[in-house]
Amino acid sequence: MTYKGKGKSNVYDSKEGYDLYANQYDKKLDFLHSFESDILLRMFKNFRGKSVLDVGCGTGRLIRLLKDRGAIVTGADISDEMIKIAGKKFPDVKFVSADIENLPFGDKHFDVVVAAFVIVHLGYLQGAFDEVYRVLKDGGIFILTNINQKKAPKLKIDRKKVFASRTSLASTAFGGVGEIIIKSYYHRPEDVIASLANSLFVIKTEEFVNECGVWINQIVEAEK
Repeated sequence: MTYKGKGKSNVYDSKEGYDLYANQYDKKLDFLHSFESDILLRMFKNFRGKSVLDVGCGTGRLIRLLKDRGAIVTGADISDEMIKIAGKKFPDVKFVSADIENLPFGDKHFDVVVAAFVIVHLGYLQGAFDEVYRVLKDGGIFILTNINQKKAPKLKIDRKKVFASRTSLASTAFGGVGEIIIKSYYHRPEDVIASLANSLFVIKTEEFVNECGVWINQIVEAEK
């Protein structure tokens, strides 16, 4: 759904927003990495032979890191345009267009699920966490990040490079939109932990990236 306000950037849901922003996304990789302060990398232990689902994989930001640790990776994202770019980068990886709240996999399918910068776009956590729990094997690991974002940033799009494969995208992108906002939600760290517990996860590790005494990213490792 697209929301319009007079004098304001258009606000999009995750699917449309990231479809529009896909060609610009890789310019922000270093910025995104800075929110993890290598904590996420430490949690990516030896995954040799492990089946890992990177949900919300985007253009494949974490795919190489996971593959280098021996993981058998599957990437999933709600944005078809993000998936197209990721598929070109990693032709040997299976990518699927999917929502974290409705994953197209059987029960107990993966050893590990990673969801970085995903729950910020979810208004309701429980359904997503229940779904991750379902697709994880017994003893499987769920690694997620929760960015402290109370106001969604404005994202600039290059209208000349916007993929216009769908009529709705074409009319939006070439109708004068230069900045977009992707709808996001703020989640208190304690609410994330409570929702994980409600889905029967056991918290193994909870760490924070801090800046000037304020947390900017919560990174959690939980076990089924």
